[in-house]
Amino acid sequence: MTTLASNWLDVLYEAPDAQAAMEQIDQLRQVIAGPGIFSIQQNVTTASDPRNELRLQRFYASPTAAVRWPVNGSKRKTFTPWTETLFVRGKPFVAAGDEAMSRAFDDFEQMKSLGINAVVNVPLLKNNLCFATFNVFGMNGPWSTGQILGLRLLALAAARWVPIAPDLMYGFDEANAKKDS
Repeated sequence: MTTLASNWLDVLYEAPDAQAAMEQIDQLRQVIAGPGIFSIQQNVTTASDPRNELRLQRFYASPTAAVRWPVNGSKRKTFTPWTETLFVRGKPFVAAGDEAMSRAFDDFEQMKSLGINAVVNVPLLKNNLCFATFNVFGMNGPWSTGQILGLRLLALAAARWVPIAPDLMYGFDEANAKKDS
């Protein structure tokens, strides 16, 4: 693990495929963030999807997460502070504690049963579009600034392994209304 952590960019560069890269990223995530779960959600929303809604599909889930949230599982998200932060503003979303987590995630009760009480979601961006989210759920309460920085850097390294969905397109009327006012 020490060699992996000290040379992680080289190790990721040499990964033979996305699955191997994600497994290495998951190991590094544990070094940075401690116990928890990790996933990447691809944004697969197109112009034919309902307006003001995102369609997300799980690209990767750590083994402990995949039991409840399998790879290729999908969900829809509407305009919330979470979607605004990641998909409109293109900024990371960081939260800790039951109240903050339950406001952000409708499936928090499932997470809580696993001991999850904190999250760092990092948008993976191409121009101004969020094509995926890099999601780390932790069990040790609030994040340190070093952990947040480490996870954001790890997300940047992971981005090259996550394909951009064809015809990606999304928008939120509420976000546009905020810009116009």
